[in-house]
Amino acid sequence: MARLEEVPAKAERQTSSSTASTSSKPNRVPHGSHNPHLSSVASAHADGQEHHTAAGPKAVQRDLKSHMQGFDEMPLFMRQVKGDAQGEDENTALEALKSLAFDGEPDEIAQNFKSQGTDYFKGKRFREAAGFFTQALDANPTDASLKEACLGNRAACNLELENYGAVLRDTSAILSLNPRNSKAFYRASRALLQLDRTTEAADCCDHALALGVESEKAGLNALREKIVKRDESRKRRENEKKERERREKLGREALLKGFLARGLWIETSSRPPDNPHPAHFDLEALPSSCAPLVTSNGEANTAYQPPDFIRTPIIFPVFLLYPAEERSDFISDYQEDVPLGEYLDRMFPPGGEALPWDSSGEYRTDNLRVYASTKAKRLFKIGRGRSLREMIDLTAREQDAQKKVERDGMILRDGIISLIVLPAGEKESKWVEKFKRERDHQPTGGD
Repeated sequence: MARLEEVPAKAERQTSSSTASTSSKPNRVPHGSHNPHLSSVASAHADGQEHHTAAGPKAVQRDLKSHMQGFDEMPLFMRQVKGDAQGEDENTALEALKSLAFDGEPDEIAQNFKSQGTDYFKGKRFREAAGFFTQALDANPTDASLKEACLGNRAACNLELENYGAVLRDTSAILSLNPRNSKAFYRASRALLQLDRTTEAADCCDHALALGVESEKAGLNALREKIVKRDESRKRRENEKKERERREKLGREALLKGFLARGLWIETSSRPPDNPHPAHFDLEALPSSCAPLVTSNGEANTAYQPPDFIRTPIIFPVFLLYPAEERSDFISDYQEDVPLGEYLDRMFPPGGEALPWDSSGEYRTDNLRVYASTKAKRLFKIGRGRSLREMIDLTAREQDAQKKVERDGMILRDGIISLIVLPAGEKESKWVEKFKRERDHQPTGGD
């Protein structure tokens, strides 16, 4: 457990002398008043007998917790005032004790509150203890060492309560009073460590070690080791984060180059849909994809290089559109080098049952026709043996200024490629005719 700070002997003697002069005056209890706590104590000692446990004559030992609970029942130490049901006489005594707590010289009042705070701290009731130390400071003690001790003890409470900002405020106030207070440096260092401010934590710890308090060296050296380990861990996390961001940036740039090199036409709508499966390079084809972000000494592993955007396969999200049925399917991981037929067989297994929405049973893998359209509304029928990369290459067209030909290609809208799937026969021919008619239609203007 953390130790609290004690006031130097001089301050203690001043306080005890003041207390002695005060306690020499007889305390009078109003006639007829009744204090149940004093009565119970008196009755326990009146017969001069000890209380024994059932196991034998061993005296009952009250642990620290019950001792602190006993304080809560005494008016002087109550954390909250009880209601009027306790009686007028007890309320009168309570008011008198409340008045007495603030009666006396500032140093005497502060010392009394400090003593109560120390008792609560020993009982691990840190919030109440901090409250008593605050009241001690609010008494404005003139003894600098007493004020220093109260600030240090409140900092110890807030360290246990994980109120690290409050710890730093109190330790700063202590060091303005006494720049050689090693405990203030120690507590500030612990608070800064918990806030991950390792550089400042190390500085405070070094200041405490430089003061050369022999009894504190072991604890300070242990704290210094923790700071070093935390600092190494922090730097490692920072380097991992920077290297991850660098790789992601290089990957995005390489991916964009890959799209353009393949001849895709990139479009982004004003409100793109959520796409949890964006296009990306095939990690299985990247030997360096699993390279650690940092080296063994925690430095960034900058040996990583982005993928070859031409040779490395890309995995695309693909919509399969069924315009004749006004339906669609989504393939989240379409590897561009895999033949189209493999995906059709997965979606429409040969010999399998027709899908619920395919009442006529037309959507069979051997009866499907797939089309790809371009930005310029050119339409291409894609064979089952062709891969997506071959489709993209087939539909791509470079710009030719002399022939007045614009660049064209399949559209990658919001990061997704779309393919049209139709059953062979009447539905296919009707849709193709409609597509060409709408493409070739030229507005005549006028009404």
